[in-house]
Amino acid sequence: MLFLRGMMPRLNLPVPVAVALLYILFVFPVMGMAYYELKSRRARARTPKGCRKLGLHDGHSNLHDEHEYSTDGRKPAQNTAKQDDTKSTPRIKALIAYPIKSCRGIEFNFTHFKDSGLAWDRRFCFAEYTADEKDDGEGHWDAKTLRNGTFSRLALVRPEIWIPNPTSPGYDKRLHSVKSDGVLLIFYPRDTSRLPPWTRLGIKLGLLESEEWFSIPLNPPPPQDSSTYPLEELRLFSIPTRATRYSTHVPASLAEFLGSKKPLGLFRVHSGHVRVAVGNAPSERELGYVPDKAFSDEYPLQMQSMGSLRDMHGRTKYAIPQLSVRRFRPNVVVERVRAYEEDAWKMIRFVSSDKGEGVDVHVCCRTVRCKLPNVDPDTGERHAVEPDKTLRGTRVIDAGGKGGCLGMMLVPSRPDFKISVGDEVRVVSTGEHFYKRT
Repeated sequence: MLFLRGMMPRLNLPVPVAVALLYILFVFPVMGMAYYELKSRRARARTPKGCRKLGLHDGHSNLHDEHEYSTDGRKPAQNTAKQDDTKSTPRIKALIAYPIKSCRGIEFNFTHFKDSGLAWDRRFCFAEYTADEKDDGEGHWDAKTLRNGTFSRLALVRPEIWIPNPTSPGYDKRLHSVKSDGVLLIFYPRDTSRLPPWTRLGIKLGLLESEEWFSIPLNPPPPQDSSTYPLEELRLFSIPTRATRYSTHVPASLAEFLGSKKPLGLFRVHSGHVRVAVGNAPSERELGYVPDKAFSDEYPLQMQSMGSLRDMHGRTKYAIPQLSVRRFRPNVVVERVRAYEEDAWKMIRFVSSDKGEGVDVHVCCRTVRCKLPNVDPDTGERHAVEPDKTLRGTRVIDAGGKGGCLGMMLVPSRPDFKISVGDEVRVVSTGEHFYKRT
C-alpha cells in the first residue's frame, strides 16, 4: 500500500482503482502465463518422444452436431438441397476406432481398413483373472466389457494413439516408443473422493491433474520378453483365444477406479491367433482373404445411420434426453439415409470423395443389440432400462436374432484400403437378412 500511495499523486487514482488496475495489468496476466506454462509442461511430460498423435483432438468431433439431424438422416440445411444429387447421396459422417474394447473411441477424418477392422480398432482389451477351484491353483483370464454390469466405467477410459514421426523433435530410432511402432496412452478419471478439499479445489481450477494415466507400447518391443509379454489364453464371451498379456503395465489405481476385485490385466491381439468372422460373413474363398475381427464381437466393421439413431432418440427421449450414436459404438456413421433404410442393404460401395475409387462392402447382417447401449459414454452410468427396452419393443425384426436390431455388420471385399469422412455410400443391392449367431 505504501507503494500505491506513492503512485497515487502521479496517477491521480483512488487506491481501489489503482489496485484493480494493478491486477488487470500485471497480476492476472502473470497468473495466466503461469497457468499456460503449467499445462504446457504437463502436455510435454506425457508426450512420447519422437511421436505424433493420431485422430481428431483438441475437442474436435464430426459428431458435434449429431442432435441436429432428423429421421431422414439429414440436417435442416441439407433438407433444402435434396434436389441436388451430390447433396442427397448417403455419405460417411464419422469414423471411429476403439483401440481398447469397451473404452472411449478415437475419431478420424480418414484412416485405413486392415483385414480385422479400422486401423487399431479393438486391438486391446481388459480382463480379470479368476482362480479355478482346483488343487493346482491355476485359473483363467476373462475379458471384461461394458456388458458386464460392474464395468460401466470402462466408457470413461480414454486411449490416445501415438506413432513414430521422423520429423518430430527428438526422434531417434533407438527410442522405445519408436522400436515398438508407437505408444498407447491410457487416461482415466482421478478418484477425488478420498482427497483433501484443497486438492479437489486444485483439480477443479485446473492446477492439478484430473486424470491418471499410463503408457504401453503399441507392439511388444523386440525381442519380446516372455515374462513381461506372455502369450496366454483369454476367454472372450467364454470362447478361448490366445493373446499377448501386458503383465506389468496396469496400475492398481485403474483396477480400483473400475471396481475390479480380482487381478486386472491388459491383453493385445496376437497375429498368430486370429479370430475369424463367421456366421453371415463371406468365406475366405469368396473374399480372397481371411476376415479377421480382432477383439470385436462378431464382424470387422459396424455401421450406424443418423436417421435410425434419431428415430430411436424420439422413442427414448422420455428417459434419455439426448441419445448419442456413441452409445452404439459404431465404426462407420452414415448420414442422408432414412431411418431403417439400411435394414435391407446387402451390398454397398464406399466411393472415395477425392479419387472416385470404390470398394464393395458386404452388409452381412443386422446388429442384434445387447444392453451395452444403456451405458452413457459421457458419465459411465448405466440406465436401468433404455434404450434396451425400446429396442426390444420395436426392433425385434430379424427371425434369427432375439434382441432388438440397430445398425449393420460389414465385411469389405478388400483387405486394405483408405476410408474417409465424406466418402459416398452407394447401395449396390438389397434383400432379406437372417441373423446367424456365431
